[in-house]
Amino acid sequence: MSPRRFSEAELTVIRRAFARQMMALGSIDNERLEHVFATIRREDFLGPEPWQFLRWPEGKATLPENDPACIYQDVVIALQPGRGVNNGSPSLHARMLNDLAVEPGQHIAQIGAGGGYYTAMLAELAGPAGRVTAIEFDAHLAERARANLAAWRHVTVIRGDGSSALTEDVDRIYVNFGVAAPAPAWIEHLKPGGKLLFSLGAPHPGVRKRFPRHAARGGAFLVERTPNGFPARYLYPAYYVCAEGALAGEEEAELALYEAFERSGFEFVRSLRWNEPSDPMRRWYGTPTWSLCYDEVGESKQ
Repeated sequence: MSPRRFSEAELTVIRRAFARQMMALGSIDNERLEHVFATIRREDFLGPEPWQFLRWPEGKATLPENDPACIYQDVVIALQPGRGVNNGSPSLHARMLNDLAVEPGQHIAQIGAGGGYYTAMLAELAGPAGRVTAIEFDAHLAERARANLAAWRHVTVIRGDGSSALTEDVDRIYVNFGVAAPAPAWIEHLKPGGKLLFSLGAPHPGVRKRFPRHAARGGAFLVERTPNGFPARYLYPAYYVCAEGALAGEEEAELALYEAFERSGFEFVRSLRWNEPSDPMRRWYGTPTWSLCYDEVGESKQ
């Protein structure tokens, strides 16, 4: 006999409890964010295929049936298992969305929309006076996200490469995959006072050829644009699937990033230097064109 399915009224209570739990896990006090976690239906964004929980190190666990009552917990759910694309950890996204600090009326760019679940949250946070431009590399996922988000008229889903598909200036940029370096378009299209939240991530060099798209070391970084430069700081660990397309990291760059995480020091990052030199002794990681440095904005750059 199949288990009794919960009514929509019961699921409403489950979603409210889920939202409260995600806020508690992130030590977050944010009524607007709690509301979107409590009201957006996660089941509408997961697709018809049998839902799979991803658990480390055990692997996948397929649900006996697609029961919405089971997904309102801090679990990662596969969207495209073969590509490693998932509906990611709600508690991680709760922390990141809280730090992104979306305000009503703002224009938000999401790079890596997946099925659109967290896009819907961005849309609710920006409100009907705001806009969300959601960019997705995979054509099938982009079409799925477009259908899932049809009710949010102020959302535009673009099928494109996250390195170049953003062509407008925006107030917030939210990147949902790991990269070895930020894309120039993200910096160029960030408005004054804007915020960019992205994850640097690198696969383990010992298994890169077998698992090239899974970050073994990674961290979320928040960058702001001010008149004097780009304050930046490390937030917390964030292990995303690694980028595809033009943003896919080369082996040498990913190895250098992996080694930088191994050396630690990322917690002392205070600024992003963009298209300018930086003192090798005062930077945690970077290249000749960009670097994450220990100096505050306004301090010596050489």
